[in-house]
Amino acid sequence: MSLARACRLGLGLVVLSVPLLAAAADPVALTGHVEVATGHQPIAGARVEIRETKSATVTDKNGDYTLPDVAPGVYTVVLTIKGQRPLQRKVIVEADTPTVQNFALGTDVKSLDQVNVTAAVTADAEARAIQQQAPNMVFVQPAAAIERLPDVNAGEAVRRLPGISLETDTGEGRFVNIRGLDADLNSTTFDGVRMMPSNVSTPTGGGRAVAFDSIPAGLVGAITVTNTNLPEQDAEALGGTIEISSKQMPKDRDQFIDLQLGTGLENLRDTPVKDYEMTGGFRFGPSANYKPFSFIGTAEYYQDRRGIDDLEVGYVDQQGQGIPDKALGDLNQRYYNYQRTRHGYGFELDFQPNENNKWYARYYDAGYTESKNVQKLYLEFAGAPVVNPNNPNGLIDEATYQKATTLEKEMIDSRVAAVGGQNNFGSWKTDYHLALSIGSYNKPFDYGTTFQNNTPNPNNPDGSGQAIVAYDNISNPNYPTYSVVQGSNPASPAGYALTDFSNGTEHDHDMEYSAVDNVTIPTNWFTQNDDEYVKFGISARLRVRNNSQMNYDYNPPAIPMSQVSAGQPVTYYDGSYNNGPNINTQSVVNQFNSNPALFPENTASDFLADLQSYGHDSEDIYAGYFEYEFQPIEKLSLLGGARYEETNAQYEGLSIITNNGNLVSYSPNIFNRNYGNFFPTLQARYEIDPDFLLRAVYSKTIARPGFQQVTPSTQIDDVNDTVTQGNPALRPTYSNNFDLSMEYYLPEGGLAYAGLFDKQLTNYIVQTGNIETITNPTGALDVFAPGTQVTFSGFENISSAFARGLQLVYVDRFRWLPGLLSGLGVNTNYTYVDSRIQIHPGLYSLLPSTSRDTANLTLTYDYMGLRLDVGAYYESKNLFTVGGPLYTNADGTPSNIFADQWSSARTSLDFGSSYAINESMSVYFAVKNLTNTKLRFTETEANNRPIQREFYDQTFTAGVRLHF
Repeated sequence: MSLARACRLGLGLVVLSVPLLAAAADPVALTGHVEVATGHQPIAGARVEIRETKSATVTDKNGDYTLPDVAPGVYTVVLTIKGQRPLQRKVIVEADTPTVQNFALGTDVKSLDQVNVTAAVTADAEARAIQQQAPNMVFVQPAAAIERLPDVNAGEAVRRLPGISLETDTGEGRFVNIRGLDADLNSTTFDGVRMMPSNVSTPTGGGRAVAFDSIPAGLVGAITVTNTNLPEQDAEALGGTIEISSKQMPKDRDQFIDLQLGTGLENLRDTPVKDYEMTGGFRFGPSANYKPFSFIGTAEYYQDRRGIDDLEVGYVDQQGQGIPDKALGDLNQRYYNYQRTRHGYGFELDFQPNENNKWYARYYDAGYTESKNVQKLYLEFAGAPVVNPNNPNGLIDEATYQKATTLEKEMIDSRVAAVGGQNNFGSWKTDYHLALSIGSYNKPFDYGTTFQNNTPNPNNPDGSGQAIVAYDNISNPNYPTYSVVQGSNPASPAGYALTDFSNGTEHDHDMEYSAVDNVTIPTNWFTQNDDEYVKFGISARLRVRNNSQMNYDYNPPAIPMSQVSAGQPVTYYDGSYNNGPNINTQSVVNQFNSNPALFPENTASDFLADLQSYGHDSEDIYAGYFEYEFQPIEKLSLLGGARYEETNAQYEGLSIITNNGNLVSYSPNIFNRNYGNFFPTLQARYEIDPDFLLRAVYSKTIARPGFQQVTPSTQIDDVNDTVTQGNPALRPTYSNNFDLSMEYYLPEGGLAYAGLFDKQLTNYIVQTGNIETITNPTGALDVFAPGTQVTFSGFENISSAFARGLQLVYVDRFRWLPGLLSGLGVNTNYTYVDSRIQIHPGLYSLLPSTSRDTANLTLTYDYMGLRLDVGAYYESKNLFTVGGPLYTNADGTPSNIFADQWSSARTSLDFGSSYAINESMSVYFAVKNLTNTKLRFTETEANNRPIQREFYDQTFTAGVRLHF
């Protein structure tokens, strides 16, 4: 099905369901209920006023109120209780539709302006109210907003918020960067519990970042990005903290169930999508009027079979030796087929006998199982090309061919379990929990085959098996072309024989136990209102992580590829490349299983590879904090305090020495680190009026060294002349953070926002790569001959760096437009980041993973049950990894150009739509990646040096949502 046709069919399905005529605009009643959310105790005598019309009433003994004869429009409803600061809500009154506006107030709040959101699907307006009334700077994305666009996982959902840039892989969002700081430097919590990474492979090698593609969007009740931490939050949040909140029982329901039944198509391979979600809950107890227990459960199942078309190249990079620029070292055609089954499920059981006491137990599990089949065709060039006389942009070089495959299965899982409660003793209250958080990565098998083409080329004087290939990667670097001048066709199975067979398993486990207790005491030391309080608490996080791999490399029999090939030749990448017929890797595995004696193992090299992957670390963090919030003058609120964290860690690695590629020795290396830090903050919030706020914040945060950076392991390789080592003496990175914002809150969750931030970083960690000539090798370096040039790779602290920038947000609904146009709206944000770090002597750049510009623009439409959204996301290029000198000059000195890898700028466009048939049923249709956005990496910052470029085409989904 073509993209245009699918869009027309989907839009037609939705639009045809829209009523053509609106009803007459007669006045209606505005009613509602005011209660304490915990225990549902009604609040009598509360004053409810419509600000625009000045009409007002008070709640009766049951907490109910009625404001009759309200004309259709958008209003501000203000709730006031004596001694409290007013709480306001934006309300839309529609013609001939009685409007209900309820207020549920938590017992854990200090005043009515702090809203306890307990809805199963948080409304946009309530989520914005949390942001408006928070003492610190936060942005909230509720589930109601997440479902509007086809965001499959939590990472894709959170990128719609200001300041977020997203690292993608396999066509999905994976790692989240906050305001220019990479994912390893931020923190992620689930219902207040720190989440553990599920994969040791992270963008900067820190091993601390949470992979958001393991968390299905349907599991999420709301996502909150905290830009300025409170003392009660973990200080390990250099860029910020992302809190994922689970779905909750609706405050006004005793039972409910929400279902989503969806299907779809990914059109690159024409493969199906299955998408099922269910959330339900109920209250129960000894009588119909007393139900202190509640239970809510959520389950999600999402399966796709994504295809990826990928092309990767490597450059010779010996310009100093006279080799032409951009001469290819290799060209790799990669044809991927994935099957990913994502799951998410969990529950929460609450016992709330009265409004002053509550206890809970909750458990959530999210992750996926993925099978991967990769078919690869390699052209390995000799690296000594000549200019093509028939094409000034082309080169001619000798080449050999390889066909290779990967057949792999991996399982990624994140689990959070917690028990806790909260108790109000009148003059003070406490909340607490015990929790377990686990992130795990398991790879039960990873079979690889390599088939070498040894077809002789009779035109070569030495009779070697090399072909002569002409190529052009200058005319169109994204689609390099090549043709065989002499030799065999690389896509033909003829001439290929099996030369290598391997397997591998991996198990990574990151686990943390935590305990937290907080105490809040209302005070009146300086003011006489309920906004003044003191809060203090203690916590402990006890963490253990283990990494292990088992590698199996075999010398296989020379099985002809023609015996294990299947199907017709595959042409891919917009029809640009012939990959030949696919190889049936399972057939090779079956031959190995039936006769393993024909596949002798390279046990020595496998044992060495197992040692090189070993890791074991423990990290315990004990903390205490104090915070004080008060209102010294009307309209000004201040929150000040400090947090202290004590870090006790033990990092374990191996020192490994090889000689001629053979293991010489290995020994454990254990390093202990203990240190403590204070993290002060002062946060000011000033109300010019209730909807117009100014904020000014100072805070301090930390990022501990990444596990792969601080490891005490050392690997000395005399074959490749390298020494790779961690640096256990690394110091944590600290940031002094300064924030200013101006916020104007508009009706229906609208917002106009401008903010500035400045992060002054000390001890920022960078990767190092130095080439040294060994003149007098001693000790462990005696495996190198005198005069050997050895590359030393490691990590070090630099004294300072910074990240500063600007954030702009505008969210609005244009209800003032006439008729059908009144459904239009916009949700847009832009973040500019300027950062600076010296990545090479005299050469400065943005911090790794920092995009200077990120932006979202979503055009929305809501009218008579119809919802339409078109969402665009833009991210400018960013430094992905720091490399060494691009080449060596003729005199042996390194070049002043470096082989850094950059992730290219990208713009993606998504479409979502739905139509509410009635209160219980709606249908939806969505298209993800309308623009077929490419994932592209380049060597150096230049756009004409791509080293990887892959794409996925579109994903179409449709289905029905049911609410009971």
